[in-house]
Amino acid sequence: MEKDMATGKEIAGTGVGGGIAIGRAHLLAPHELEIQQVAIERKDVLREVARLNNAFSLVRAELDELRDRLGGQEPSEARAFLDLHRAILDDRLLADVPRELVRERLINAEWALTIQLEVVCRQFETIDDPYFRERAQDVRQVVDRVLHRLAGAGGGPVALPRTAAEGERLVLITTDLAPTDMLHLKERVKVDLAGLVTELGGPTSHAAILARGLGLPALLGAAGARGAVAEGDLVVLDADAGHLVVNPDPSQLAEYRRRLREQGEARIALKKLKGKIARTADGIAVDLYANIDLPDDARDALEAGADGIGLFRSEFLFMNRDELPSEDEQFEAYAKVARAMKGKPVTIRTLDIGADKVLNEFARDSLGMGRGKPTPESNPALGLRAIRYCLAYPELFLTQLRAILRASSVGSVRILVPMLAHVHEVEQTLAFVARAREQLTERKQKFDGRIMVGGMIEVPAAAIALPAFAERLKFLSLGTNDLIQYTLAIDRADATVAHLYDRLHPAVLELIERTLKFGAKAKLPTAVCGEMAGEIELTELFLGMGLTQFSMNPARIAQVKQRVLGISRKSAAALAARVLRETDPLKIREMLDRAQRRAAVA
Repeated sequence: MEKDMATGKEIAGTGVGGGIAIGRAHLLAPHELEIQQVAIERKDVLREVARLNNAFSLVRAELDELRDRLGGQEPSEARAFLDLHRAILDDRLLADVPRELVRERLINAEWALTIQLEVVCRQFETIDDPYFRERAQDVRQVVDRVLHRLAGAGGGPVALPRTAAEGERLVLITTDLAPTDMLHLKERVKVDLAGLVTELGGPTSHAAILARGLGLPALLGAAGARGAVAEGDLVVLDADAGHLVVNPDPSQLAEYRRRLREQGEARIALKKLKGKIARTADGIAVDLYANIDLPDDARDALEAGADGIGLFRSEFLFMNRDELPSEDEQFEAYAKVARAMKGKPVTIRTLDIGADKVLNEFARDSLGMGRGKPTPESNPALGLRAIRYCLAYPELFLTQLRAILRASSVGSVRILVPMLAHVHEVEQTLAFVARAREQLTERKQKFDGRIMVGGMIEVPAAAIALPAFAERLKFLSLGTNDLIQYTLAIDRADATVAHLYDRLHPAVLELIERTLKFGAKAKLPTAVCGEMAGEIELTELFLGMGLTQFSMNPARIAQVKQRVLGISRKSAAALAARVLRETDPLKIREMLDRAQRRAAVA
């Protein structure tokens, strides 16, 4: 969206990473190729197949070389993204099917590859989960590299030809960036790259995730940005407000420069909090845990000063691959995190997959599910997913439980079970854990016999029937993302109803408060691990409700800690009491805004 202003232009998008960047605009031209569609003769088939093979081999070599060059300073997501692109490149749907199309349809390599690209991307685009839906863009980026090699062009690093003047910084404006492009630009971040604007992508795109990891303010989904900004324009990227200001007037520029100075001072202050224990102003200890997706993310958690891992989303070990991870592979991944955290608790969520997070068709085949597109469900969010999925495939579940149990021998590991709604699901899960223990005992493999099993409260039925769950579980974790979705009957991925997805709806807050109060009374450790845990404006409310265990993106830990240090439990309880009496979400939001402003002044 673009809006004319009295003194310039404002381009809106989704802000990522937070903060402000001021610099000169540098427009990166898209490197699009015109794909020739050519019918070939039977005698040319071997040549076209050989061209495909060669192009794939060259791109594999490029990705392997870039991965080998990674040092210890890149964000932990970098290696994982390169591995994902390598896995996409090796996927049989892309590596084998285009060759078959060349042979069967007698068409050139480029044409065959682009036909199959659209088939694969359509499968991704039917997925409800926004993170996995956006992986279609990763497939396109990988294929783009192969197509460039087929055309004889380099598929490699994006060029950034413009050099900033002394003391000047650049704000890169482009259509989209692949993870590999982002990594090639990482050195420029240290020198003169201040911010990133892309016309495509959203908060779950790899450009967004890498921008956060690099500490780079970014604006994603800024439609029309390349046409609205001229090379060399002075721009201000405000990731907090979600817009780009083009050629700001002197008073605007002075204000943004003031905020930029404050931003730098605030970051220095936050870094000093890393080793400080999180306690409220009246001495209540608070645990700040990290949510992670991959083993290497543990480094970010430690760097942020996390008290442990509150949520290790294990499904990311299973995605975008032809074969399910073996028990040993899973053990190594879980053990790597347990060792890295050096005795701090590590909570591993069992596989949360199904319907909206689909396995590769070959992985599904290994479970006996049959190949091809999974059978459509009338409502995937309410279908076979999470614990229901695991109980439906016992060997898959047992393999993961054995791997987690083995990892408990090298660190403080806990098991977290997602999407519980029925007591019998808890009982079946505990029976599976007992069976996995027996199997490891028979093998004479070590594990912690006292490992705790907890449950996620993300279905209203679980929040209402807490006593029955508490009798069987050792800890609870509130998954607020799904709790909101299921309480309000809103698919947050559906743009037509997304505006109704309200985390401050009184019913949502009541279920959260009910769970926290019950956990405290039953002496059952209870955490919040959804997105709400990392939202600074909600920290005081949660403390007032009795929450003392927060789990969030590592990048949010320092800010939440700073907020905790300035709050007394007594004042937080008073705020929570007022909020819980209110039935209008707008008035609740006003209360929280006032509390946040008071904290900022203090």
